[in-house]
This record gives sequence, structure tokens and C-alpha cells, in this order.
Amino acid sequence: MFTGYSFGFGDSSEEEVAQHTIFPFLLVSLSPQEYLLCRGLSTLFDRGAQEASLLSLSLSSMPSSATSTYLLSLKQVSLTASSPLLLQLKDRFFHQPKLLNMGFSTGKRKSRDEEEDRVSFFASEFPMDDLNDDVLERVLSWLPTSCFFRMSSVCKRWKSSQTSKSFKLACSQIPTRDPWFFMIDNDSNSSSFVFDSTENSWKNLNRRDFLHHHRQDFIPVASSGGLLCYRCSISGDFLLRNPLTGSSRDIPSQDNNNNKPLQAVAMTTTTVTPSSYTLVTISGEIPNLSFKIYESNADSWSKDQELESVKNNDSSLHDDYDTDSGTVYFLSKQGNVVVASNNLQRSPSKQYSSVITVTDEAEIVYFLSSYGTIVACDLTKRCFTELPKLLPPFLEYSIDLVECEGTMYVILLSEFFESASLRIWRLDNNREWVQVGMLPPALSHELYGKKGDINCVGGAGNKILVCFNASPPEVYCRYFVYDLVAEEWNELPKCFKDGEAVDFVSALSFQPRIEATV
Repeated sequence: MFTGYSFGFGDSSEEEVAQHTIFPFLLVSLSPQEYLLCRGLSTLFDRGAQEASLLSLSLSSMPSSATSTYLLSLKQVSLTASSPLLLQLKDRFFHQPKLLNMGFSTGKRKSRDEEEDRVSFFASEFPMDDLNDDVLERVLSWLPTSCFFRMSSVCKRWKSSQTSKSFKLACSQIPTRDPWFFMIDNDSNSSSFVFDSTENSWKNLNRRDFLHHHRQDFIPVASSGGLLCYRCSISGDFLLRNPLTGSSRDIPSQDNNNNKPLQAVAMTTTTVTPSSYTLVTISGEIPNLSFKIYESNADSWSKDQELESVKNNDSSLHDDYDTDSGTVYFLSKQGNVVVASNNLQRSPSKQYSSVITVTDEAEIVYFLSSYGTIVACDLTKRCFTELPKLLPPFLEYSIDLVECEGTMYVILLSEFFESASLRIWRLDNNREWVQVGMLPPALSHELYGKKGDINCVGGAGNKILVCFNASPPEVYCRYFVYDLVAEEWNELPKCFKDGEAVDFVSALSFQPRIEATV
């Protein structure tokens, strides 16, 4: 979808080029639903005969089967349109004798001579060589990433754009892309599967997943923009990687003389420069926490900086203390009441899970403490506090944190009255929890009694992925996506490999950006 995209290209000359060359190319990549939305922007498409000429050029460079599909899609949405451009498209493509044999008129198989005549007809209108490389790359940069990979097989010229610096620059100017969810399997290793939220389909990145085979001691722990962050379970070193291109880079080691236990790892990138990123680590034990920041531009870590503890009057932390022994009791993510200790284990991929929100006023890292409370670390003010609990401890069952569009959300799975409830919350300005979403009861009830765990991740476009998985003896996995804007839930289809369903424990969200470098 092109909703939310900015079509501006700067000065008037480039804008004129965009109006007369880019939009016709975009038309043929749209589904009928997407095209109907774009029809509302009539001023962008009412451009005269030149667009029709260039559209015929773009169609001529595609395989005939793809051309027929695109023309059928355009025909479905344009027959009732009245704008001059659409009328010209209809006249050019649906009333031309040469095109009536393309599969949606007679149904007869085209001969090789007819195919050559069609290509010659298009080529004589506007030779492909006359299209400037910069304009072509701007066109291709607007395509969804999956679509671009398919379109790159059209010709060598389009394929070569993958390595073009000007093409990567054009891609970096796209404000945002729909998220892909990088799945993590039961062994807490990165799998080769991603879920494409644009096309609602599973994709296998096995050919690009060299890290999975050669660096198995590295576990994915964070993500931002088009990059994933891995941490070595042995040395504690970090590695950054683009899962699309396979490019990776080792991050310089930290000075670990203080021997503080690692609590959280967070990562952020800038929309201005997708390849500029920041890595944040939170270490220590409450109330003695500190943080370090790695800046990619400087290629170095900052000094260890202490975080001051700020008391929260609403926090129920001390309510859980045993007054005689000083022991803290809390509910684990599996629903069992346990004693807080430094040895509490989580899934390796979620052990250092955290989210980071960046605004003009503050940069805050949120993570779950070892005893179940949400800790908010304000890196700007160099302080931290524990947020109020959502429910009494005996009702909490499984909890996780996500970030969407600069806001932290809490996903909570609880059981009561012989049913399960999965809800999404956010903290308002009055430090009160407000519910923003709930899994339909018919679906949440199916999770009741499974003794499962939820691991969640937020993505661009206000989408939240919830992974539910139950441990043996009964392995049970479900995956749900919630759209915060549309307020809609969708369940992901099963992912299959060699005819067998693949189960995942958790996921990381990233934007499929070819241009993101490490």
C-alpha cells in the first residue's frame, strides 16, 4: 500500500519528472484495491497522453503473463473512471487489436509472431533505452521489496540496480516500509523464515542466511530499521546484520571490567539515515543500574553511566515483600509463583528483550525485571523507575512489551473464570493503564489451559505480532497480528517446510530495506 508515503522529490524539475514518468510505472505494480485508493489522488494521475505512452513502455518490458494480469487489474478498476488519463489508458490498452489477443478477449494462444509484433509495437512508441537510469531507479525504489525482487528478473538492467548507489539513495528516501517479522525457532536460533506483512505470506531467506550456518553461537536480540542485532552467547560480543543482503559487521567489544549482569539490549535507527544506528545496553541489578551507548557513526562505546532510582508511589513492588524474610514473590511468564532470584531464566532470544521510545523530550528504554515489573530507564535524565502493575500478581500469566510509532505497549495474557484473556495496554499521561485492544474471546478462549507463553514484537505501520507457544508435552503455537489503527486481529497461516509445519517461539520486526548497510 502507498498509504502514508510522501511523493515529494524536491525541486520543481524533479517533481515534473515524477508526475510524467514515475506514476505510470507505479500504476502497473498496484493491486486493484491499491489502485482504487490512489484514484482519489486525481491530480497526480490527470497528466495526459505521455503517461499512457510510458505505461505502454513499462508493460512492454514485462513477461506477457504478467502484462495480462496487470492489464486485467487496470481494466477492472478503470472502466468506470472518467479522468483523462484513465480514458486514454482504456483506449490504448483495451481497444487495440494488437492487445485483444493478450488473454482477456479471445482466449486463444498467442503465436510467436504475435508476441514479437506486440513487443515491436510497444518499443516503437518509446524505446526503453530512452528512459534515464535515475528515473528508472526512482520508480523501482517505490516498489514493495518483494515486488522489486520479482521485477529485477525482468532484465539485466533492472537487476543491476540492486548494487547501484543512486538506487540505494532513492530507497533511503522512502519514509517507511511495511514490517517483515523475522522468526525465531524453538532452539532460540534465527530461522530462515520471515513473514511479509505487505503480501501476508511466508518467505524463506535461506540463501541469504549464512549466519545461521556459520555463527550459531550468535542469538538475535534486537532490531531496528532494516537491521538485526545478534549477541554471542559465549563472549557477549554483538553483531549487526541486514537479513536481506546478508551483509554483517562485528561491533567492537565493550569494557566489561565491572562484571555487571546484562539486563536489556535496545536498538534504534534514524529515518533520515537508515544505516546510522545506536545500540543501548542496560546492566546491573536494581537499584544499581547503568547504561552504555554504541554509536555507529563514531564506531565506539560510551563510558558506563549510572542511572538514578526514582521512587514510584504507584508501584506495588514492596507489596510483594515478605516482611519477615525480605523475599520477593512474583508470577513467572509460565504462570507459576516463584521466588525472585538472579538465576531466573527466560528464552535466550527474549532474555535481554526491551523496547526503546525516542521523542524530542526523552529517550526511554523499557524492560521486564527479574521479578515481573516494568522498568523504565530515561537515558536523557539518567534515571529509572518501576511502572505500576496492571493486575494483582495472582492474575498475571504472561506479559511482554512492544513499541509502535514511539509508544510502548504491554501485551498481557491472563486466566480467570475458566477462560483466557489477551489484552493490549498503554500508559497514559496520568500514569494510568488504558486498554487499546483485546483478542476476540472466541480466539483467546482457545488458549485457556495451554500453560503457554506469549512473545511479542511491534513493527512499523502500527502492527503488533503476538506469538503464543506452549511447551511439551503438548506443543501448541499460534500467531496473531493486531493493527492498532484498523483495530483488527488476523491470525497468520501455518508456515511449512518440506511438508511439515514449522513452530516459532518469538520474532523480531524489521523493515525490508535493501539499502541498509552495517
